[in-house]
Order: sequence, then C-alpha cells, then structure tokens
Amino acid sequence: MDINTYINSGILELYVAGALSDEENKAVYAMMQKHPEVLNEVLHIEAAILKLTAATAPKDSTLDFNTIAEKIRQPNTSSKVVSIQKSNSRTLWFTYTGWAAAILLAGGLFWAIEQNTELQSKMNVVETDKQFLEQQIDIANKDLKEVKKLNTILRDKNILAIPLGGQTVSPESYAKVYWDKHDNTIYLDVQGLPEPPQGKVYQVWSLTLNPLTPTSLGTLDDFASDDNKIFTIENTNASEAFGITLEPAGGSDSPTLEQLYTLGTVESVS
Repeated sequence: MDINTYINSGILELYVAGALSDEENKAVYAMMQKHPEVLNEVLHIEAAILKLTAATAPKDSTLDFNTIAEKIRQPNTSSKVVSIQKSNSRTLWFTYTGWAAAILLAGGLFWAIEQNTELQSKMNVVETDKQFLEQQIDIANKDLKEVKKLNTILRDKNILAIPLGGQTVSPESYAKVYWDKHDNTIYLDVQGLPEPPQGKVYQVWSLTLNPLTPTSLGTLDDFASDDNKIFTIENTNASEAFGITLEPAGGSDSPTLEQLYTLGTVESVS
C-alpha cells in the first residue's frame, strides 16, 4: 500500500483515539517503526487533538458529556458553520476524533479520581486499624507490667494476706486483701464479688473491733470496667478487719450491715 494512501485512510486517527483492536494497534505500531513518516503523522495527530481539546474546553473546566454529544450530532444549519460538502474531510476527521479523545480523556480522568478516592479511603481504614492495634498493644503492655508488678507484690513475704469470706446476704462471695504495712497500701482482689446492681456500688471498710469502728477506704466505682478486679487502696489505719458492703452510688457514711458481702479479720490469719 502507498504510504500516503495509508496515512490518509484515517486509521492513524483511530489509533490515537484508542478505537482499534489489539491486532490493528500492533499493525499500526509496526508501520510506525518501519516508516518514519507514519510516526511523524501520529505525533502530528496527537498534537492536533491536544490543541483542539484545549481550544474547545469550557472556561469553567466543567465537562458535560451531553453537551459534547449534542455538539457532535448538531446539524450544519448555521451560516457560520462550513457545510460537510465544502469542508476538508481530513479537517472534519480531526474535529470528531478530537471530541472523541476529549471524552476518553475525561472518562479516564474521572476513573483515576475515583480510584484515587477509593485508595485513599482504604489507606484511611488501614491507618485507623493501625492506630487501634497500637492502642491495644499499648494497653496489653501496660496490663502485663501491672500483672508483673502485682505478682512481685503478692509474693513478697512481708505482705499480709487476709481472706474475706462471704456473709449472710451473699454466702458465695469472697475477696482477699493483701496488706503492705510498710507503705500503707492494700491490694484488694474482688474477683469473687458479683456485679453490683444498677445504682449500687461496693464500699470498702477498715474496722477496729473494740469498740467496733468502721472507716471508709472508698468505693469501687470502676468495678464493672476493671477486668483484673484488683484495686490499690491507701490504708493508714491500724486495721483489725476489713469488710465490703453494697451501698447506694456515691457511698455511705457508715456501712449498711444488712448488705455486708464479705468480712475478714487480721487476727485470723495464721
């Protein structure tokens, strides 16, 4: 085939617009490698499409596919538009392929934006999951340190362990006090207590027995949220016993003996 005939056939414009099959694309590519004038023509077509796209783009840069399609379909009735019969066929082909390339380019741009948005969303999810995992690891590390610390304390031979047995209101309940007299601290294990009812809270008491004098050591407000159920409480009292009662939220000035859940005396420890 004559090269000029091949160039004027319109296949190069279809190649630039991406409208050919894979086999046809390979054939055009082979011609470009074999004939420099074919390559130059392809480059010329690409440059012409870019210029045409820039010249026909609206000033507000908003792409309206319906408007573009309407412009392509619009009949040549205006006196300012050159009729098909009088126009150069090659110039007309540039016009249509320019619009086609603009539509393909815009479609590709919107697809790229959508993919980028989806990718960014996935990256945000990954970052959130990473932060959540880091928080869980940090919590686990803190819990592990706390457990190691408690193990060290509870195994100390100078720590006084005082079991608190269940009482009439809840015979199955139990607790245990680990008293470090050197730093006036008790470690209270209340794993054996049931969940307090709504509006109620456990209150811890230090007791002297003769005469019976209760001193509040505070309420276990975080009972439900504390998984370990071990509470560190300051105790500067000369305690002879410890008890736990169920009180209204906020605690009471004196223990409600009818709601005494556990009790244990220091002297009973062998």
